Amino acid sequence: MKLYNSYTQTIEPLQPIEEGKVSMYVCGPTVYNYPHIGNVRPIIVFDTLKKALQAQGMDVTYVSNYTDVDDKIINTAIENNTTEKEITAKFIEAYDQTRADLHADRPDVAPKVTDTMDEIIAFIQNLVQAGAAYEVDGDVYYRVDSNEKYGELSHQKVEDLMVGARIDENEKKENPLDFTLWKKTDKGIQWDSPWSKGRPGWHTECVVMINDVFQKPLIDIHGGGLDLKFPHHENEIAQNESLHHTHLANMWVYNGMINIDGIKMSKSLGNVWWAKDLIALYGGNVIRWVMISAQYRAPLNLNEKAFESAQKELKKIFTAYKQAKILLQVNEESTTDATLDSGLWQPFIDALNDDLNTPNAITAVLECVKKINQTQRQKPLDCAALAAQTATLEKMMDVLGICLEFVHMTAEDKAVYRAWKEAVQEKNYEQADLYRAQLLEKGIL
Repeated sequence: MKLYNSYTQTIEPLQPIEEGKVSMYVCGPTVYNYPHIGNVRPIIVFDTLKKALQAQGMDVTYVSNYTDVDDKIINTAIENNTTEKEITAKFIEAYDQTRADLHADRPDVAPKVTDTMDEIIAFIQNLVQAGAAYEVDGDVYYRVDSNEKYGELSHQKVEDLMVGARIDENEKKENPLDFTLWKKTDKGIQWDSPWSKGRPGWHTECVVMINDVFQKPLIDIHGGGLDLKFPHHENEIAQNESLHHTHLANMWVYNGMINIDGIKMSKSLGNVWWAKDLIALYGGNVIRWVMISAQYRAPLNLNEKAFESAQKELKKIFTAYKQAKILLQVNEESTTDATLDSGLWQPFIDALNDDLNTPNAITAVLECVKKINQTQRQKPLDCAALAAQTATLEKMMDVLGICLEFVHMTAEDKAVYRAWKEAVQEKNYEQADLYRAQLLEKGIL
């Protein structure tokens, strides 16, 4: 597997820290509203990456957090006259449902900020003791000047950032680029700390959860949307460098942003598409297919045409699959123990290993479907070849997270199918139509 590493700005081989095992952390959502289609893309991208690695025998530990402490959550709770806990519980459930609807596995661990508060406070204390952070009137800030490597992920120099920085009205900071680790507040949910009653800053939460869950300061892959690269991930690295002298992850992988009809999705523009509405309209398979139709690093433009195209492409795949499964069942052949067709499988997995090139993987899927259709038309039917090709398609779609469905045929169904074929061959079309009607009623044809 080769991936584009934003840290080195090159496509490079994934070389796990521990052979055969991959540790992957993906920044999760702030849970104050339902997931929108922009939240869906990293869910699908990194679930596909996980499945591609697992298909090749890798043991993947996939962690993605829920940020359940934030001003937006507090404001939503106040507006709805309820508690932050009730708000976050509601929308965590909504995210879990969206994952399920998109056939994405739940993370192996899904830590919450509220469950990691002791570790966060201890981490900030260690930064203060190391001279990398300082306290002013109950607030704690990270001292950017303490870290010579600051800007290493986004490849920016502190001097350039200073030039581009807006005048900071917060005179408590030593440097306008210094960022909040602990915020003193009397609004919303709070915790006691050595500095004040308050809550943590966003940039500290993820680095602490990574250290806490994996119990090590360096993991294989850190992922998320491109908008998190700076300042969020830059600030995560800075803190980890100050305490552990390492850049937190060997590979930094980002999915591109989403546009709606060529325009950046934005609440201010009123063009936000909610995941639950699109899933209700098109279904999880179609949403997922659209998302993987573009390479993960590229911007993705969504419109009605994209979803309609995905529906048509999937229909071709599902039709071929259904017909193949029916023929195999009638001929008492199973895909369960079938060997994969290496000539079809290898181009597929090669595409995914090439920086998760899902468009090329889709091309391999369509080639597999073409072969299945050709084999079905051959006389006599090569059941072993069809079983291998169909099993390969099943494996491909499993990796891509597409749910295949087929009709399970009873012994009676198989007998009717054979009788229908025999009647057609004997040109007894009246009887054939009766058998065909039975098969149609059962959803077999």
